[in-house]
Amino acid sequence: MIKKKSALRRTLNRVLGMLARFLPGATSLRPFIHKLRGVRISGRVFIGDDVYVENEYPECIELCDGAQICLRSTLIAHTRGPGRIVVGRNAFLGANCVVTAPVGKTLTIGEGSVVTACSVIASNVPAFTMVGIEKAKRLAEVTVPLAMDTPYESFVAGLRPLKPR
Repeated sequence: MIKKKSALRRTLNRVLGMLARFLPGATSLRPFIHKLRGVRISGRVFIGDDVYVENEYPECIELCDGAQICLRSTLIAHTRGPGRIVVGRNAFLGANCVVTAPVGKTLTIGEGSVVTACSVIASNVPAFTMVGIEKAKRLAEVTVPLAMDTPYESFVAGLRPLKPR
C-alpha cells in the first residue's frame, strides 16, 4: 500500500531526484541521494549520469547489489497508478533504456541479465538473459537529404523503397 505524501515531501523528492541526475558519484553520492528519496538500494550499485528514477513513487524502485544503470536511462514505476520495478543482482541496463512497470504489478530485471542500449522494457526479463532491440537496419533509400533547409514533405517524397539484395 502506497501512502499519500505531503506536498513538501513530493517537492523534496523532485529536488533530490534532479540533484541525483547531475551530481557526480555513480557508486556513492547518487545512490545515497536516491536512498534519501526512498529508492530501495541494497549493496553497491552504479547509477550513471542523467538517469531518471521515478519521481512520484521512488519507494517502488528496488536496486539490488551490483545493479548498473547506464547513462540517460529511465525507470518509471507508475503510469495510471503505482507498480514496482526490481533490478536484480548484477543486472545491467545499457544507455537510454526505458523500464516501465505495469499498474499494480512488479516488473523484474532478473539477476545477471543484460538489457542492451535504447531498449524499452515493459515485461519481466529472466535472470541471466540478454535482451534488446535489433541493430539498426536499412528502411529506405534517401534521394533528398533532410538538410536544415529541406522541407519535411520534400524529404518524405524523396524516399524510395529498397531494392531486394
